[in-house]
Amino acid sequence: MTFAIEHGPVRKSERIAHALRDLILRGTLAPSEQLPAERALSERFATTRITVKEALQWLEAEGLIYRAERRGWFVSPARLTYEPARHLHFHHWIHSTARHATTRLLGLTQRLAGAEQCEWLAVAPLTPLVEIRRLRTIDARPVLHVTHQLLAARFVGIENEDLEGSLTELYARRFGIAQGQATLEIEATAARGEVARCLNLAEGSQVLRIRRRNCDPFGQLVDGDIEHWRTDAIRIRFESSVKE
Repeated sequence: MTFAIEHGPVRKSERIAHALRDLILRGTLAPSEQLPAERALSERFATTRITVKEALQWLEAEGLIYRAERRGWFVSPARLTYEPARHLHFHHWIHSTARHATTRLLGLTQRLAGAEQCEWLAVAPLTPLVEIRRLRTIDARPVLHVTHQLLAARFVGIENEDLEGSLTELYARRFGIAQGQATLEIEATAARGEVARCLNLAEGSQVLRIRRRNCDPFGQLVDGDIEHWRTDAIRIRFESSVKE
């Protein structure tokens, strides 16, 4: 395959990005399809790999393509519509879209509430907490890193349970704790450390952070979770009603 691009006053990396963007948006390059290697693209566009990489990074920032470690560049699958105010069973939700989901436990640790947890979870300093870290994938692609922080006193023995399924269902079945109201904060932030590594992102890449404080129907804390999503994986939707 060869590529033809029009020459004009714009930078060559922009013209390359435009050519690839057009192929993606028209479906010529299909979702999840692998792009030619950077070296091959540089040959086909008669330019340097540095210029090609700049063009690919533009498309990555737009959410049209993504990098898979040691495998190359791929066309991003269509974004899923996510409603964070609802308590969705992740696996059921993903499977309902005819895609495949997995959850992997990254770690479980005991910790004491510091200043951040005191403010966010409204707990006393040094309150014993259980922290659960998990990685979730869609069609084998890592898209979500999530950290849950629970009151240790409400979840005695949770370390012996299966933590790779729905925690909401586990809370209800094993501990008799139902979900009630939730408070959410949503912001763009930079991926660091474990989050960046697990999501196959360069250190400092932009991710969408959703921080949620969950209470039971009586207003007592259930847990707090912090979700870090790849920005090309989802779009956020909220529904509201007009009150008179």
